[in-house]
Amino acid sequence: MLRQVAEGVRIHQSELLQNNAVVVHGRAGVLLIDPGIRDSEMVCLANDLRELGHPVVAGFSTHPDWDHVLWHAHLGEAPRYGTARCAAHVRDLLSHADWKCRVSEGLPPEIADEVPLDLFGLITGLPAGTARIPWDGPRVRIIEHPAHAPGHAALVIEEHGVLVAGDMLSDVLIPMLDDLNGTNDPIEDYLVGLRLLEGVADDADVVIPGHGSVGGADQVRARIDQDRAYVHALRNGHTPDDPRIGPSAAPGWEWVSDIHAGQVQSLARRSERDGTPG
Repeated sequence: MLRQVAEGVRIHQSELLQNNAVVVHGRAGVLLIDPGIRDSEMVCLANDLRELGHPVVAGFSTHPDWDHVLWHAHLGEAPRYGTARCAAHVRDLLSHADWKCRVSEGLPPEIADEVPLDLFGLITGLPAGTARIPWDGPRVRIIEHPAHAPGHAALVIEEHGVLVAGDMLSDVLIPMLDDLNGTNDPIEDYLVGLRLLEGVADDADVVIPGHGSVGGADQVRARIDQDRAYVHALRNGHTPDDPRIGPSAAPGWEWVSDIHAGQVQSLARRSERDGTPG
């Protein structure tokens, strides 16, 4: 079911992971951002839009994680965009003959048979430095940053004061660092992303995370501060005082503590490998 969260902006939330598909109304149709995960959910979304008389005229994937690059035939054949780095990352995955097996290995087992992969990852990379999504509707500013995943982008729907944060600023998910076994600095990458989001915080009256609850104006900076505090604690080897992990985690999200434990272990191995304090 579509729910309005700001003028001209609605969301459709998945049941399992609380993915927020974002619908932005334009002149000739809608922009659809991160459309969902289950086949039935995307069909429901398509039916809701058809009943409203609003075809999908453009799509956008905030980043290349599997649950943000899905699509369904019922949503039509509109152009689907992402940043150049996001599209390149997905294109590399699709170049492997066994890409479906690779994707399937990362799917939650309880919905693995319900995730449509036929149109997976078919996105067009916008030229590097593109400032706005090309479509006939409200201006949607692209804020690309290095946090969480290659080519991750937050979006600012300027006319309506909405920040679409992708997989950041969630009330149920902790910051998840990218490429903990690689050569980049995932801690600093995440802090860079948060600084860029902080730079547009005053433009947002509503924040829509990739997973979890929509927040009001009072939540934008509060969530940035919470994510930054978590990353600082992780960097400094402290146990974060964070309600998203431990006994105070939201019901059904207790597994987030396992993600946290895995990140602590990965950072410790990285420090040992690089000979840096951990």
